[in-house]
Amino acid sequence: MASIENTASPASGEAPSAKAPEIPKSFWQYIRSFGPGFVAVLTWLGAGDIVASGVAGGNYGYALAWAMVLAVVVRYAFVSMIARYQLCNPRGEGVLDGLYRFSKFYGPFLFIGALVWGHLSVTFMLAGVGEISVLIFGVGSNYIWQILCVAIVVLIVFKPIYNRAEMIFKAMLALLAASLLGCAAWVGFEPLALAKAVFAFEIPEDEGPYGALIVSLGMIGAVGGSMMNLAYPYFLEQKGWKGPEYRKVQRYDFILAIIVMVIFNLAVWTLGAELVYGTGGTIESINDMAVLLGGVLGEPGRVMFLLGVFAAVFTSIVGAGLGLAYLGSHAWYRWRSKGHEELGIDFGGSKAYRYLTLWIIVSPLIWGGRAEFVSLTLIGNTFSLVLVPALAGGLWWITARTEFIGSEHKNRWWENVFMGFVFVLALYGMVEAAKSIYEQLGGY
Repeated sequence: MASIENTASPASGEAPSAKAPEIPKSFWQYIRSFGPGFVAVLTWLGAGDIVASGVAGGNYGYALAWAMVLAVVVRYAFVSMIARYQLCNPRGEGVLDGLYRFSKFYGPFLFIGALVWGHLSVTFMLAGVGEISVLIFGVGSNYIWQILCVAIVVLIVFKPIYNRAEMIFKAMLALLAASLLGCAAWVGFEPLALAKAVFAFEIPEDEGPYGALIVSLGMIGAVGGSMMNLAYPYFLEQKGWKGPEYRKVQRYDFILAIIVMVIFNLAVWTLGAELVYGTGGTIESINDMAVLLGGVLGEPGRVMFLLGVFAAVFTSIVGAGLGLAYLGSHAWYRWRSKGHEELGIDFGGSKAYRYLTLWIIVSPLIWGGRAEFVSLTLIGNTFSLVLVPALAGGLWWITARTEFIGSEHKNRWWENVFMGFVFVLALYGMVEAAKSIYEQLGGY
């Protein structure tokens, strides 16, 4: 398995020093090969899904389940196109190189985006880690736990090795499954009500401190429009999947990971809907849901849920450090190159990667533990919708035109129709997100 330390960048044109992974042929070979999809999904999951799903379920029952379905459809379309370009374009270049070939705007845009979104996203995730750690162990302060988490994450990502990161993510995946699925199964859920809500497309009246619109937009922003989607090609690269021959295993890996993400989200949604909705209460913090679970399942249930949330948020911080530092350093060197030549740079061993890692992981500590998890998560994920039109438009262009991706792998007509719809929806979402952020901030 290729490591980040000794593998060339997607745009370098150099062969990795490690032997390329064998293309799986049997069922168990496929299972053993899976990895990048789960690394990506756990990176996405802790960035807002748990909070958004818990708040939506607690305040609105199953009524907003359609937003989760829409978000997953958008994300699947986005990331499938990203992976197709990464593996199948005739020049063997990375997605960022294709976007930069389309417009030089994407060099500075993605570099600045990695800086800003990296700082913002890790700030609210660190707030979650501190809050959850205090609730689990009952000792120390929020800020002390944040410092300890930062130290551990820096050790993992500063000189990154992909196979080590993948093992950590798979261990956390097992913890998440035991925690969230165990709690949801214990509490129970209403499958008919959930299925009905998926097709209702209802926006109910506002309940609790977070309006239905901002919850819906925040959910779609967290799941469908996150800048972290562009981290996925770097996970593929470090796994050693390069070339169209890996497209099949990539597709199966990603489909399975998406299914896991939906199941985890619905598990948290169920907890909010079954424990809070209709009782007159609201979910305003992670502790609210943990206390409710403690009342129903006892102290073991409370701790089990908090451990699952910790696993989701911790992996999201690690994934942000790995993915956004790679994306940012790639954007920086591509921006400075002023052209389209092969860069020949190992991003994981570059100075830009190290500086970006420290900025993304360490700089959120300047807030001194004062950041609040739930509000920052919802506002931050809604804000991410502002990025979606530029990302959707660029990805649509480079995957639809022969000169970028080649005639064999370019979008089919229905994919172009779908992406046109997504682009229009993204423009609308950007405007509504700006309004929601303004209104939400005006309430403080």
